[in-house]
Amino acid sequence: MSNEKALFEDDFDSDFEDVFAEETSVDGLAAPANDAFGAMMDDDVEPVAVPEQKQVVTDQPVFSMPDRNGGDVPLPAISIKVFYEREETRDLMDVCSRDRRMGRATLESIPGGIAAATAYMQQNPTPNLLMVESSAAAQQVLVEIDGLAEHCDENVQVMVVGAVNDIKLYRQLVARGVSEYLVPPFDPIQIIRSISNLFVDPDRPFVGKQIAVIGAKGGVGSSTIAHNLAWALAENARVNTTLVDLDLSFGTTALDFNQETTQTIADALLAPERADDAVIERLLAKATDRLSLFTAPATINQIMDIPDEAFTTVIESVRRNVPYMVLDLPHTWSRWVQRTLVASDEVIIVCQPDLASLRNGKNFIDQLKGQRPNDNPPRLVLNMSGVPKRPEIPVKDFAAAIGVEPEIILPFEPELFGTAANNGQMISETDATSRASMAIDHLASVLTGRAVAQPTKSLFKKLLGK
Repeated sequence: MSNEKALFEDDFDSDFEDVFAEETSVDGLAAPANDAFGAMMDDDVEPVAVPEQKQVVTDQPVFSMPDRNGGDVPLPAISIKVFYEREETRDLMDVCSRDRRMGRATLESIPGGIAAATAYMQQNPTPNLLMVESSAAAQQVLVEIDGLAEHCDENVQVMVVGAVNDIKLYRQLVARGVSEYLVPPFDPIQIIRSISNLFVDPDRPFVGKQIAVIGAKGGVGSSTIAHNLAWALAENARVNTTLVDLDLSFGTTALDFNQETTQTIADALLAPERADDAVIERLLAKATDRLSLFTAPATINQIMDIPDEAFTTVIESVRRNVPYMVLDLPHTWSRWVQRTLVASDEVIIVCQPDLASLRNGKNFIDQLKGQRPNDNPPRLVLNMSGVPKRPEIPVKDFAAAIGVEPEIILPFEPELFGTAANNGQMISETDATSRASMAIDHLASVLTGRAVAQPTKSLFKKLLGK
């Protein structure tokens, strides 16, 4: 931090180029205008409207959460001192301290604003990040910052929370070495991402969005949903995607995509220290130009005892090189599965309309909501709805009991899914106009903000009855 009083004259402009996709992204997570999801249901399946983004209820004040492209990674093990003036700021930083991204950072909030920070710095070592709040006028803020700078190390990162939205003040603060200037209102995720930007590794500036898919019980079709979602993201939403099959014993990614792979994710997990970008690229199988596969072993010849840290290392290595990553998680509960779900940007719980799915799905959702208060709540996919002669829990009752409205409802279509599986195809390849295919396209649109064009049958296919 510098105590020089230089003033910047030029505006700060940045140009960003999307190097991962071919089409312009649509802002936000709202469903696209040309979405055909509403037209895919018939009388056999009860339609459910896609819910608006819901606020997360916590024991602290709730703040809105904007969306952005890419994903989030945990902050490094840094020390953060916050010198606040308003109780609202203290409450907000308390929410931040319990966020999953802040697990390795230590945060302490102290009242008194810049004056208290200056007194503290006179007798204590400088933390990695100093966050100070001031409601004073611009000139007074500059005077106080000059006084604070005399007691701080040059390499400290400083964030100022002010009351005046003044570009001249911002420029003068930057000239003095202040890293960031924020003006309320803001929310926890904005603060966390602002801090992350200050400590990001310049050699690893990007991480993709991590989407975890898990079944509430065995046999609900979570792998099928994960595989078809990855295909829809890559081929229909047209974003580069990697599908990672983490069911090391019985994963079906290679079968479903008709791939024969000699190297699998087990090769990376058994030697995580070697899983750099070059190794990951060599182990990935290419399904299409936009979709890469990290398949699971095709045999059970070897019983693998993989350390939890190996999963984290490999997942983070894959995530650094692709804008979207879909994780096909096995139906099991272990420390690495829990950590992976908590660390994901989006979590999808796949259920059937039965009692076991209801109980297990509610357990998943309740725990993840508590551990991810500043993230989207887990998204519910209700699969295989409308099985003939099978008693089912009505959709409305299921949603009310589990506490989340289904994002999509997939009808029971055994011929479609069976044909796709036997042919090593996705359902979009088998019948792009089916209700299930359009539902998964809708989910891909919600997750990316990209419009997916409604498929149409050609005259030639109509004449053939396809």
